[in-house]
Amino acid sequence: MSADMAFAIEVRGLAKRFGEVAAVRQVDFAVRPGELFGFLGPNGAGKTTTINMLTGLARPDAGSIFIGGIDCVKQPRAAQHLIGVVPDESNLYPELSGFENLCFCAALYGIGKEERQRRARELLDAFDLTAAANRKFGTYSKGMKRRLTIAAGIIHRPQILFLDEPTTGIDVASARQLRMLIGGLRRDGITVFMTTHYIEEAERLCDRIAFIVDGRIVCLDSVENLLQPVQNKHLLQIACETFPGLPQELAAAFPDLSFSTEGNDRLRVEADGPIRVGPLVRFLEERQIEVSEARRIRPTLEDVFVQVTGIGINSMRKEKTGGGRS
Repeated sequence: MSADMAFAIEVRGLAKRFGEVAAVRQVDFAVRPGELFGFLGPNGAGKTTTINMLTGLARPDAGSIFIGGIDCVKQPRAAQHLIGVVPDESNLYPELSGFENLCFCAALYGIGKEERQRRARELLDAFDLTAAANRKFGTYSKGMKRRLTIAAGIIHRPQILFLDEPTTGIDVASARQLRMLIGGLRRDGITVFMTTHYIEEAERLCDRIAFIVDGRIVCLDSVENLLQPVQNKHLLQIACETFPGLPQELAAAFPDLSFSTEGNDRLRVEADGPIRVGPLVRFLEERQIEVSEARRIRPTLEDVFVQVTGIGINSMRKEKTGGGRS
């Protein structure tokens, strides 16, 4: 079996079990050179297991993996020079400075002293970490740690970068900065394979996205094509106090509309045609439910994900701050 050289990554029939648990089940996909490919799913879906097999940290039970045309099942280490890996938790040394960590990582790839020091300074500047270059890595904020970990992953100028949950657990400003850095890597021609359960992040960054649930890919397409089925949906978000049973009460009164709650203070309304706001607000206010805002919203990849997988967005959002492995 040979790889199609038009692809940076090509996977066929990939499978992995842990005892009785099938973590990955007959997965197939291909990633084009220079593409930012998103691997999207909830915790436990098989994202990290897949990325571990692609990067040589785990052996598949079945299937094939080609990285840059190299058969990585037969030659697990042969493609290591082509790839950079940024794990979901940093693997750098807390007692070393940022500069020392980057130099150490460069040395592991056989880069000479002068070149690795030059490259380390270049990346510290590009990732806005020059001021912290001589500080111990253990003193960095979470956002700074993620930035340095990504810098370490590309210290050897890989063609393909694997990012596992790059913005999980960091503050909003740091996440925004990281997304800009990731977009810059793609513009530089690096192929990026990114796992995430932040749906809005995937929609913003990725060229194509695969949804994985229970170890299987249930959908794979460009963001534009994935959004097409929901483009004609009409959505309304109402800011008001919600409670169990409210969506059912509303559905009985407005049978042409669909209702769901988003936390304790948002009501979501969906329809195939235009939604009249006035009757809904009056219905709620007659029940002493104060409405502070009602606004129309556009369909997003979250709507597609719910439609395709049946997994509620509230469940996905809770996982952003939770633990667990995928």
